[in-house]
Amino acid sequence: TVTAPPLMWVAALDLLLARMQKENLPLAKVAAISGSGQQHGSVYLRRGARARLGALDSRLTLRDQLRDVFAFDAAPVWMDSSTRGQCRERDTTLGGAQAVAELTGSRSYERFTGNQIAKIYQQHPEVYAATDHIALVSSFTASLLIGTYAPIEPGDGAGMNLMNIRTRRWAPAALRCTAPLLAKRLGPIAPSHKVVGRLSRYFTDRYGFAPHTQVIAFSGDNPNSLAALGLARSGDIAISLGTSDTVFGALSAPQPSAAEGHIFGNPINPQGYMALICYKNGSLTREAVRNEFARGSWKAFEAALARTPEGNGGRIGFYFKEPEITPTVLKPGIYRFGQDERPARFTPEQNVRAVVEGQYLSMRLHGNNIGLVPQKILATGGASVNKSLLQVMADVFGTRVHVSSQPNSASLGAAYRALHGWHCARTRGFVPFEKIVRAAASFTPAAEPDRAKHRIYTAMLKRYAQLEKQVMGS
Repeated sequence: TVTAPPLMWVAALDLLLARMQKENLPLAKVAAISGSGQQHGSVYLRRGARARLGALDSRLTLRDQLRDVFAFDAAPVWMDSSTRGQCRERDTTLGGAQAVAELTGSRSYERFTGNQIAKIYQQHPEVYAATDHIALVSSFTASLLIGTYAPIEPGDGAGMNLMNIRTRRWAPAALRCTAPLLAKRLGPIAPSHKVVGRLSRYFTDRYGFAPHTQVIAFSGDNPNSLAALGLARSGDIAISLGTSDTVFGALSAPQPSAAEGHIFGNPINPQGYMALICYKNGSLTREAVRNEFARGSWKAFEAALARTPEGNGGRIGFYFKEPEITPTVLKPGIYRFGQDERPARFTPEQNVRAVVEGQYLSMRLHGNNIGLVPQKILATGGASVNKSLLQVMADVFGTRVHVSSQPNSASLGAAYRALHGWHCARTRGFVPFEKIVRAAASFTPAAEPDRAKHRIYTAMLKRYAQLEKQVMGS
């Protein structure tokens, strides 16, 4: 079990606002606020919490006034994986893993909020009985700001195994197999661009915010990162090359899969969706191959790529330094295959090319499976400065690759969403996100696809998928 004390987030808001005030930031000029929270985490508020939120004394800190509003002082967070039994129960009740994915956008995941709620109901029924409201980390923080319970929005709400991904409302069958009277404790789902309330008097009196400051629905870190990159249109894809690699993007027609990835509501397009696939074996695995086969040098790594042909002469490798999320591989290992599909030995140069091509072929394969077909790719993360990696990416996907350096993308996306929500409220309708933040993000073309090379990779994809199934079964 992995938890965090929810009072920590309350104290963090105290600290943040005190520092902003100390730096004489013009808080009175703030027109709208939104925010980002780690996905899946849940906060359990006891009866009387709503009244306490609405009657805060501006002479005291939030921490001092909200110590006893929690029904459970240990909030389960995204790193927790102790709910395997609850996941099995959900799958059985709802008709299997694919049925759960079709309904909620993802198969039953241990870290997802609904399964954590089920565990608390089963193991701590007295806590559940004392709970008046269950919030996500994002909606809890918004609740602090508006002085009452803030609604959950579809981007973050989809990470619970409780929301109907198509209607963007709670799925009754998913609620029933979680805990009784759950809809009442969760409250409604609100559109991502909606004003959920005005800043409470506590913040205007204590910190000098304007009394009319609007609070836009808070979302999760991954949906907000999508907003930071402006991925509103189907076919807009981002690939983050970090410690773990993440592929996410906008799509109009979701294809939920129990085998890979997640479908969330798109926080900047109320009719759209976002898909996300995460790989545990990202930069650390590339670095391990570099250290073993390229003398620990990225320059030597790039030279090895240049000395080997596209397609690696039919050789395909799978490099799992850690257990993998996509596809599900529990046992780390390295698997190398020749043209005849049999295990093979690779030269150092062939290992270098195999790890790069294998990672991108996996992204293309599993992205296609849930509807991510890129028309444009934005590459971010530390490894996106490596032009050789970007060229292989462009060739595998067959589309231009752009680069962008967007630090703190989750909080930046929340700021963009605050601006967007403010404009929507002003016009009393929905304003296309790209019209509001048209000049916000700067992207530079970094690699153009070679069509002949793209055909080579397209021909490899079927073999790659077959070999991946073989590896998963080993």
